[in-house]
Amino acid sequence: MNGCQTILFDLDGTLTDPMEGITRCVQYALRSFGIEVADRTELEPFIGPPLKESFMEFYGFTEAQAGVAVEKYRERFQDTGIYENIPYCGMKELLHGLKKQGKTLAVASSKPEVYVMRILEHFELAEFFDVVTGSEMDGRRTGKEEVIEETITRLETLGITERGQMVMVGDRKFDVAGAHASGMRAIGAAYGYAAEGELEQAGAEVIVHTVEELGRELLGEML
Repeated sequence: MNGCQTILFDLDGTLTDPMEGITRCVQYALRSFGIEVADRTELEPFIGPPLKESFMEFYGFTEAQAGVAVEKYRERFQDTGIYENIPYCGMKELLHGLKKQGKTLAVASSKPEVYVMRILEHFELAEFFDVVTGSEMDGRRTGKEEVIEETITRLETLGITERGQMVMVGDRKFDVAGAHASGMRAIGAAYGYAAEGELEQAGAEVIVHTVEELGRELLGEML
């Protein structure tokens, strides 16, 4: 994408494939409420949006029940589910290439920031990012627009202020909406977990279907 010197990445479904960890932890949380979900693919909509809202939307939980479900989710996630995850093939090479071109890279995730850092460090991706932003463990800053705005605030401390040279890369409509609300363009990562047509309807300026396509868009060359 021409003119973009600063690239913000979502984490789940964009940098890494967290399907196993997230869905197993949602299973674990639901089981504590007596709800059994045998097919974990049914739980893929939990990948991306804030957890509390997802429990309320998909299972009709009250706010209090959803809060308990998030706590149960974290019981399993913090030491086990967090590592049931894998970077997408070619992603580390792409990040290396972007840094080599002098791009500023950031992570803007709705996942708690402490978990984001542990995941990036575990998979040796942390070194590529100038700024890493996530939500707070107490439920603050879970909306994608809030996360992106906080990321921009942190970038400004590095002297990076031109939103017209920023782009958000994410796999869900929330990433696209958050980018647009913050005055930047969005690249939809269709290799992630968006429903069919979701990224188009959200208005992503560019949609890529593989990490290789993302690399051509951002680097202007084959990986």
